[in-house]
Amino acid sequence: MGTDDPAGRDLSLSTGAVARRLGVAATTLRSWERRYGIGPATRQDGRHRRWTPQDIGRIEEMCRLTAQGVPPAEAARAVLRSATPAGDTVLAQDTAPAGEPGPAAAGGPPAGGAPIRSGGPGGRNALPLGNVRQECRGLARAALRLDAPAVEEILEAAIAEYGIVTAWEEVLAPTLHAVGRKWATSGERYVEVEHLLSWHVSSAVRRAHSTRGALPLAPALLACVPGEEHSLPLEALAAALAERRLPARMYGAALPAEALLEAVRRTGPSAVVLWAQSRSTADRALVQWVAGMEWGVRGARESPALLLAGPGWSGTAVPPGTGRLQGLRSAVGSLEALMRS
Repeated sequence: MGTDDPAGRDLSLSTGAVARRLGVAATTLRSWERRYGIGPATRQDGRHRRWTPQDIGRIEEMCRLTAQGVPPAEAARAVLRSATPAGDTVLAQDTAPAGEPGPAAAGGPPAGGAPIRSGGPGGRNALPLGNVRQECRGLARAALRLDAPAVEEILEAAIAEYGIVTAWEEVLAPTLHAVGRKWATSGERYVEVEHLLSWHVSSAVRRAHSTRGALPLAPALLACVPGEEHSLPLEALAAALAERRLPARMYGAALPAEALLEAVRRTGPSAVVLWAQSRSTADRALVQWVAGMEWGVRGARESPALLLAGPGWSGTAVPPGTGRLQGLRSAVGSLEALMRS
């Protein structure tokens, strides 16, 4: 049976609910239970695992320690030692599984050299997220642990539940920004976290981007300017357009200027979106070239709407009639209006 509060409410959670709450793959939770004995103390009707607040507290501590780099076997021993009354023993954790480091010296740091600290999940290694959705916190914890299966599950669930735009604005982008801030202020640490999270965000967004079934409209051409490698926001835009069945041609990072101009000539897009993350890559000359492009027979020439996106264009003087996109939601709305007009 579940654990009830004084008001009679069942406070226990299923394994899936705990996984979503903490940013841990359900398979990881089951593995930790099987290997280290850290899991729910009771089953509902003898079958379904139900996690009490005490069970969740232990798994939160496990997540905090592993996010700091503590090997799982050593983290489990620390959690179980703190949860076991004096005089009791936990036989299942006396011997580490094959391939796991052995126990640390009493009072010293665990194997791997990472100290065990007290505090909430993540401790001082936690990402600076602020007031965000629970999925965002779960994603941050999973990324810090380099738990790729959990990162993948959370991303897929967020996109499936909220759609690309809301998932990007309220889960994906805040976590990516927090990782970037952490990397920038920690002396080149957490680069591996940023790379893992970025790769999985890109993969999840691309899986959601399908050009099949697009409406028969002139497409939007999406490209990063030459020298610009930060393409994730543009990938999210491509996926959000596809979600609305709006055709887009995505050319990704650092498209050479000659290739961009040739792509415009060959596709005859309704709009061209140029992304620049930094001012060093924002190329005003390229904007002028694209703004002056035309195609079609004499007397019926056409040209695309030119839209600039990304912080790199801030303060840049651009030709008249060139638009600016601010935020994914408004960008999708602006492009939809252009493409359907």
